[in-house]
Amino acid sequence: MATITVACHGDQAAGWACAVTLTDGGREISRHEVTVQAADLERLAAGASDPEALVTASFAFLLEREPPQSILRTFELTEIGRYFPEYESAIRRRH
Repeated sequence: MATITVACHGDQAAGWACAVTLTDGGREISRHEVTVQAADLERLAAGASDPEALVTASFAFLLEREPPQSILRTFELTEIGRYFPEYESAIRRRH
């Protein structure tokens, strides 16, 4: 299974841009840029002050369903629900 590394910058007002790196055995497999809005963070991870744990859990969710190379390179976090309708309910249960 790939190791997920997430680094986010931004704030509640503007939202966050998160850089995600997936590695396997110390070798980088893919990089992704994910945007998270404050309202989405509150809805999916109520009470969280930054989205890193949510993005990490979201990538774990994705990796259970598809290989790293199939994950979009750049996307807004809520786009996951367009491809996997169970995403929001599943991710809320993880928090």
